[in-house]
Amino acid sequence: MSDELNIIKGQAEEAMVKAIDHLEAELIKVRAGKANPNLVDGLVVDYYGTPTPISQVGNITVADARTLAIQPWEKNMLQPIERAIIAANIGITPQNDGMTIRLFMPPLTEERRKELVKRAQGEGEHSKVAVRNIRRDAIEKIKKLQKNGLSEDVCKDGEKNVQDLTDKFISLIDKHLAAKEKEIMTV
Repeated sequence: MSDELNIIKGQAEEAMVKAIDHLEAELIKVRAGKANPNLVDGLVVDYYGTPTPISQVGNITVADARTLAIQPWEKNMLQPIERAIIAANIGITPQNDGMTIRLFMPPLTEERRKELVKRAQGEGEHSKVAVRNIRRDAIEKIKKLQKNGLSEDVCKDGEKNVQDLTDKFISLIDKHLAAKEKEIMTV
């Protein structure tokens, strides 16, 4: 019967890891005033009628700490890339020099930094809720096992293991948020 508990715990841990991965992906999108190629990751451009990620129609490089350069492989893709960036409304106006598109990251104001920290904390809260929901589901499964004849002591140990796992992932989320807040608030 403890095999079933290990399976439940393993499934819960796997789901919690996915919640952390999702948080990391979302935190990358919260820009901290530094140029980062991930800033244009979700943007798609019309490539001969097919929606295509910008990273597949050009080379994205970090020119310096505050500048991102996008050099399309085909010159005629400059305009569609520029339009896609403007349409995405990421708060940056692209500069087209006929060869490359440059994105200059404006310095962040104190107010904007606090806004970004709140946004990051909101993402963290979503991840914490997801982890707690995973814990709830795992504990419900353990209680079903108890109803089906598993001893109460074994079930209590299983619930404690799931709670320990939850605490570990919640603290991991807090660490990610603290690191992102430090990154955002650093001038």
